[in-house]
Amino acid sequence: MAVQLVVSRDYSLPMYVRLRYEPTDPYVVRACFFTDSDEPVEWVLGRDLLVDGLSRSAGNGDIRIWRAAGRGDRAMYIALGSSGGTALLEVSAQDVKTFLENTQALVPQGTESGHIDWGAEMANLFADS
Repeated sequence: MAVQLVVSRDYSLPMYVRLRYEPTDPYVVRACFFTDSDEPVEWVLGRDLLVDGLSRSAGNGDIRIWRAAGRGDRAMYIALGSSGGTALLEVSAQDVKTFLENTQALVPQGTESGHIDWGAEMANLFADS
């Protein structure tokens, strides 16, 4: 989907982001941002955080989401922060809503734990220790 990287109040740059949802990792959405660098930048966002951001301010710390004031239901902001800096993105609220509706069709909210291979998760946990 097309997004805007907000540089200042009067200037923004177009970017593209690919949202990906895997039912085997049902609590998260992976957002791949395509920039001028050779590799896309990937962020892992909580699916519930995106859902909450559609109706109210959500998140704290590295990821914050809120509706764009004065833009009706058309836009929302996603602020991403790291030790390397902060990015403010303006995204289409309808595009995010449609994406989330598609994820809900795959894994309804509240049923996520039934889609996790707990045996594999435990094996990975003990293999790392």
